[in-house]
Amino acid sequence: MNFKIKNLIKKKKIFNIISKLSKKLKYKSYLIGGYVRNYLIFKKKSYDIDIVTTGNSIILAKLFSKEIKTKNLFFFKRFKTAIVKYKNYNIEFVSTRKEYYNIYNNKPNIKIFKTIIEDQNRRDFTINSIAVSLNYKDYGNIIDTFNGLKDLKKKIIKTPINPDITFYDDPLRMIRAIRFATQLKFKIKENLILSIKKNIDRIRIISIERIIQEFNKIIISKKPSIGLKLMFKLGFLSIILPEFISLKNNDTLNGFSYKDNFKHTLKVIDNISKKTNNLWLKWATLLHDIGKPISKKYINNKGWTFYLHEIIGSNMVPKIFYRLKLPMKDNMKYVQKMIKYSSKPIYLSKKNVKINTIKKFILNIGKKNIKDIILLCYYDITTNNKKKKKKLKKNIKKLFKKIKKIIKYNNIDNKIKLPINGYDIIKIFNIKPCKKIGIIKNYIINSIKNGKIKNNYKNIYKLIVKKGKKLNLKIKNNEK
Repeated sequence: MNFKIKNLIKKKKIFNIISKLSKKLKYKSYLIGGYVRNYLIFKKKSYDIDIVTTGNSIILAKLFSKEIKTKNLFFFKRFKTAIVKYKNYNIEFVSTRKEYYNIYNNKPNIKIFKTIIEDQNRRDFTINSIAVSLNYKDYGNIIDTFNGLKDLKKKIIKTPINPDITFYDDPLRMIRAIRFATQLKFKIKENLILSIKKNIDRIRIISIERIIQEFNKIIISKKPSIGLKLMFKLGFLSIILPEFISLKNNDTLNGFSYKDNFKHTLKVIDNISKKTNNLWLKWATLLHDIGKPISKKYINNKGWTFYLHEIIGSNMVPKIFYRLKLPMKDNMKYVQKMIKYSSKPIYLSKKNVKINTIKKFILNIGKKNIKDIILLCYYDITTNNKKKKKKLKKNIKKLFKKIKKIIKYNNIDNKIKLPINGYDIIKIFNIKPCKKIGIIKNYIINSIKNGKIKNNYKNIYKLIVKKGKKLNLKIKNNEK
């Protein structure tokens, strides 16, 4: 591993400006954290830059933003932190400090330090404590107080000090250890594992938003199963996502059994991660079988069934998203839709399926989501029967080609344009604007999507009258 970072620092205008300003203010400033770590591992420049200074970080950030002529400056005075957005860079300025949590409080306290060594001491892991001087006397030199370079070579996650203290100060670091192990494919040192098991209940004082930020980074990684297995082994999944835990293991009755859907899901999410970085498709993949434990049923002489597990799983999503404070609008609806139709392409890939049935599927899932649902279904095929697996995957590929042709040569639009509007429905029943109008319109749109009626005025009018009667609406005399 080549640790020559000095040339990179010298060439970078950002670091030269910070160095000049620090000298003027009589501060000592350093580049630290992810930018240094990622360059040393991957030889790639990051766009997230962490600057730590022994002086007032907010004053330094103000002068820096003025020097580079940007107004994209944000302060967090309580944390002695400022962020400057410049071109594609997020440059965070912090004063040498320590954050620590009280026993029952999920808001950290701040303690200011005077030296870089004290600041490195409070860092989460040795690989993140490596600093590079931006000071004139030793510009570009690496300050590696806790042997982070050695741990990078060994590919291990280790804390600078006693892990019990590190995790007590900020319990989120326990999940961050798993995140870095997943992203970097590093091993967590055994004493950290023991410390995490001892301190796991402390994670409950951390806000769910911060936990999910780390969890998302785990599932967005190239091999999420590394982190998910650790999350399960160390007990975090039972706290964060018990619905996923319920997939673990399988039952056997009268010689009939079924696959371990927990292991199956790990395999599916790893496979799909080779093809996409779509966070919400990965969430759909993670949750696509959560309806199975509820729908599970044994039928004599036939075995286990999971009838309607996709619909049950889809209906479970809003509660999970609400609890985890994930987006409750478009992203949640997308995940619901992916789960609901996750097995549909298998049926559609069979012979003699009518074109109209496929068109209905396209309308329901949405043209922009076709590739995603095909990916999910394709990689959901993990059977050990090689012949069956090959045939199913081949049929899914054929279906995808067929769908693309149908979209190309047919006028398929998810946004159905009706020959009537809400005002027309008001006139038909001589009523004031109310919820019933929306109910009637949605009923018409769904009927068209499902192929029950054609999109013309005559058919739609009949359906309006029919639905109106069910809603206790009477037709205006001159409309009869």
